[in-house]
Amino acid sequence: MKTAPDGGHHGISFLILEREMPGYEVARSLEKLGWHSSDTAELSFTEVEVPDENLLGPEHGGFYLIMANFQWERLLMALGAVGAMRRLLSVTIDYARGREAFGRPIGRFGAIRHKLAEVGVKLETSRALTYHALREFVRPERERREAIARGDWGHPAIAAGLREVTMAKLHTQRAAVEVADECLQIHGGYGYMTEYGIERALRDLRLGPIGGGTDEIMKEILGKRLGL
Repeated sequence: MKTAPDGGHHGISFLILEREMPGYEVARSLEKLGWHSSDTAELSFTEVEVPDENLLGPEHGGFYLIMANFQWERLLMALGAVGAMRRLLSVTIDYARGREAFGRPIGRFGAIRHKLAEVGVKLETSRALTYHALREFVRPERERREAIARGDWGHPAIAAGLREVTMAKLHTQRAAVEVADECLQIHGGYGYMTEYGIERALRDLRLGPIGGGTDEIMKEILGKRLGL
């Protein structure tokens, strides 16, 4: 929350709020396109009194903690997208081998083989970029933790791997949606049914280009890293 109204992003602090605090209220649950197993709700805070010991991290240092957390979140999203694409490719290859049309498996048709070949390329480029970003990010992890602990927000370790992580997040999330859509197309009408789980993958993965920073934010970060 804002703890220094005129401090801009330097005036944000993290506070731990507990459910039983007076004024804390779950206003309403929200229905979503995907991620149905993850509860999402509007929270209401009306004159909630928060004790000093519920301050998380340094006062007015919340923005930097958010930025540090975003790096891990975006990396995890990229890794998750790579795993999802790998699973989708495997399931769809099995389906293409077993599903027959005109007397032979649909995987024997060039149109299907070419689609799966492109999916394979998206998977491997996503994996390579994500693993590279992970290596660049974790290399100075100890220095990063120490810098955060002492509030040295200008330390180079804080922003280590920022460009690579941003690229990985941007590329993998859109690629995963495209892969899920292509795999659903290969499954045809079966893919549209809940029985096969492909439609759920498409719904769940669609959050990727939005959550953890939208595609547009990722491009803005990368544009600034290019000196623009």
